[in-house]
Amino acid sequence: MVVLATKLYVEGEARERALDSLRSLVGNEIADLDVEFEIGVRHDDFPSVTVEGDDATVARNVLREEFGEIVPDLEPGETYVGTLESWDDDGFVLDAGQGDGVRIPTDELGLGPGSATQIRERYGLVQHLPLRFVYGGDDPSRLSDAEQDRLYEWTRGDGRLNVNSATRAEVRATLNRAGHAQDYVTVERLGLLEQSVICPEDTDPPGLLASVGEYLPAELRCVVP
Repeated sequence: MVVLATKLYVEGEARERALDSLRSLVGNEIADLDVEFEIGVRHDDFPSVTVEGDDATVARNVLREEFGEIVPDLEPGETYVGTLESWDDDGFVLDAGQGDGVRIPTDELGLGPGSATQIRERYGLVQHLPLRFVYGGDDPSRLSDAEQDRLYEWTRGDGRLNVNSATRAEVRATLNRAGHAQDYVTVERLGLLEQSVICPEDTDPPGLLASVGEYLPAELRCVVP
């Protein structure tokens, strides 16, 4: 079994749609392997995938690589994925399946000046976004170098609109239905329910947020270069 490091926190019909989306994503990743799989959801909203078949070990490794894995115990110095649970001026708290969460102090974010709250605004980080971190054990944990590089790249592009509580297909359908089919390049999947709308040079992310916000019952955050 692999517990995926992406949360399923919506309810009702939205939850069923998200589960269908996850089944499709998992199926696409391991389609060429000789396995069967079942998906469940833990009490903490992390989905678990039970894999059986001749290629089960390979399939589990593919899923770990694609989604990250929630593990029972964290080892100091190792890199894991946690979801952005909460924040304050002193840092982020990531949910890595450890109960109380893993705190990343502001000084260990590596994302430039300002409080953690200001950094979250600057990089458009929505709640539940999966983030890679290096566990510190008795020392402070920190965002991984690869994660820092990824987020810095966001601020060097033409702008983004980050969204939670919706699948990639739902975000794309909403943009198209709202008349913005020409106002985005693509929708990048950040997690199961966390997406990033990549804007072309002539699209203003705050303007796009104002236009589509009423259609999406979600948190939306802009990244403005």
